[in-house]
Amino acid sequence: MKKIFLISVTLFVFFASACNNNTRGNGNGNGNGNTEGGETKVYNRNLSITPENAYNNLFLDSAALENYISNQNTDPDVADRMRSFYNDRNFEFAWFAPDAIAEQGREFWSLYSYSISSLKDSSFFIRELNKKMPAITSADSIKVQAGDTSFIRTELMLTEAFLHYIMKDGKDISNDLLQQYIPAKKDDLMHAVEVVLSSKDQGGQNEDAIKAFASVKDQLKIYYDIAKKGGWQSIAYNNKKIKKGSKSTVIPAIKRRLMITGELQDNDTTAIFDGLLDSAVKNFQVSHGYTPDGIVTDSLIKDMNVTAEKRVEQLLINLNRIRWMPAASAGRFIITNIPEYKLHVYEDKTKMFDMDVVVGKEGSGTVIFTGNLTEIVFSPYWNLPMSIIKKEIMPKMEEDKNYLAEQQMEITGYSNGTPIIRQLPGPKNSLGRVKFLFHNSYNIYFHDTPAKSLFNKDKRAYSHGCIRLADPVKMANYLLEDNEKWTPEKITEAMKLTTEKYVTLKHSVPVLITYYTAWVDETGRLNLRDDIYQHDNDVAQKMFTNP
Repeated sequence: MKKIFLISVTLFVFFASACNNNTRGNGNGNGNGNTEGGETKVYNRNLSITPENAYNNLFLDSAALENYISNQNTDPDVADRMRSFYNDRNFEFAWFAPDAIAEQGREFWSLYSYSISSLKDSSFFIRELNKKMPAITSADSIKVQAGDTSFIRTELMLTEAFLHYIMKDGKDISNDLLQQYIPAKKDDLMHAVEVVLSSKDQGGQNEDAIKAFASVKDQLKIYYDIAKKGGWQSIAYNNKKIKKGSKSTVIPAIKRRLMITGELQDNDTTAIFDGLLDSAVKNFQVSHGYTPDGIVTDSLIKDMNVTAEKRVEQLLINLNRIRWMPAASAGRFIITNIPEYKLHVYEDKTKMFDMDVVVGKEGSGTVIFTGNLTEIVFSPYWNLPMSIIKKEIMPKMEEDKNYLAEQQMEITGYSNGTPIIRQLPGPKNSLGRVKFLFHNSYNIYFHDTPAKSLFNKDKRAYSHGCIRLADPVKMANYLLEDNEKWTPEKITEAMKLTTEKYVTLKHSVPVLITYYTAWVDETGRLNLRDDIYQHDNDVAQKMFTNP
């Protein structure tokens, strides 16, 4: 499984302000209209963006844009919009950083590629991007240089596709709001929050995005106010577990900490771990992804000690991700949020059930993308990736000549001297008894696992990249309940075959893999999770002058 650098792939509808006269700003970044005689005017070049304060710190030559416009015979209005777009960025790349595709590049391409069929767009840039982007988004790393004509062309094609997308309904997006979606310049954290809090931006066009955005924005205001007042003091901890009934000198500090963020409503600061503190600790545990047992551990104290400023940063980064949130799909819809270690199944916007999952460990992290679940494979073979064969299997084969037989594996051929290996269906198969395919360029899918004990852990990043399900039988029965041929009994039988069995669903099911480390759930509770792949950290380094 290749390492993927950046973040969330979700469907997205831009919050757009209708500008039927296609006005353009005056070049100072304020997005004011500037139209004379019905002609579109172009932003002046924004020279305040420099390599020192740029979000992506990668710049293209203005002549490259003019060559592109000329060679592609770009529509005049789109051409002027492209000129305005890059002038206002001082020709900073929008979709690429020097070492990776930028977050907004991954997110927009996922949006657009998912929407191509409904847009019925067969433009040249779609054909080319369809060939280029899978390799770019799935690469271990990429090296982008300002003079690389291939990446310049890809950059400009993405921009043209982006402008076509936002113009498709006769709408436009103001320059100020555009900076929120596709940032060009670093900002001071607290100032960036003030801009968002004072803005009337609703964070999206569909109801789901607007509601989610408003909920997190409310929490951002709370934590911003806490941070402005000095936040909370770090708790010194001796690594001894404490729980209800305990007495400890650290308990008053824990109480003060939980009073600030509202888990504890009582003003008591005695050294006794009473019932009220037990409830407050359990509340904090639930909101941070722990089993609510009321026991204070070093891990829990570590989460309590994350500064208020860092929580503000986390909330703002995730607020920006919500801008790309899709409208809930009609019919069935599956969302897996990686930092939450959970899968959620919806049907016509109603949640049907949740399920614990195991995701990719750091270094082989689960990719964030969107796909359509179309097939179930019962009693699957596991075709081992070459990376696993070389790094893990071949050394074990050298140590033990019977290793493959013991693991119910077999060699089916060779590639450049390296054995091609698969694991047979059965109790030792790493995919378990069933897998669920949503075809994608990353070779990611849902599957069963024989390692059931991992689901007893609160934090479950252990796989090579695919997503293991806690209850795959429940998922199989749910997905096939509209197929009378596949009764629960037949499903059980199919999971015990000696050769794999493919079943195509009557209707494909959209699958959305997300990366939210902060969100407000349906009960109104703020949830905060670890940045397990350091995606938040990567964005913060680009986004803020003081991360």
